Amino acid sequence: MKYAYYFLVILLISCQKETKDVTNTMISEDNTEVAIAKIKEVMSAQETAWNNHDLEGFMAGYWNSNSLKFYGSNGLTQGWNNTLANYKKGYPTPAESGTLRFVINDISKIENDNYWVMGEYHLSRPIGDASGVFMIIFKKIEGEWKIVADMSC
Repeated sequence: MKYAYYFLVILLISCQKETKDVTNTMISEDNTEVAIAKIKEVMSAQETAWNNHDLEGFMAGYWNSNSLKFYGSNGLTQGWNNTLANYKKGYPTPAESGTLRFVINDISKIENDNYWVMGEYHLSRPIGDASGVFMIIFKKIEGEWKIVADMSC
């Protein structure tokens, strides 16, 4: 009888551990799903802003910091203000900015509150369409998902 009691105690302890592990995994998966949904919301808002030729609104998805990094056809740009200035120079009118559509091919967690997004951008424009690929890194900063690095070509 004594061994049966010890067996039951060990069984209960191991069941509790498995329940905690499953619960932690479910919470982690739920957090990842929420993060991915929020990141997609940011990118959808960027599409809307771009399609209204609202470049400042588009830039709201980026981390407003001198540490923001953008790597594109003109090389590395550092800082939110410099990135906005480049967008304004390259897309001065709605004819140049056109209609933006993102295709998201992958969103993966890097660590903690950092995710990368790999995808395509497509611009439909009266002056000629343009397309390319991007890899952006999102980080949750002060409760908001922001792009901290962007490589687009």
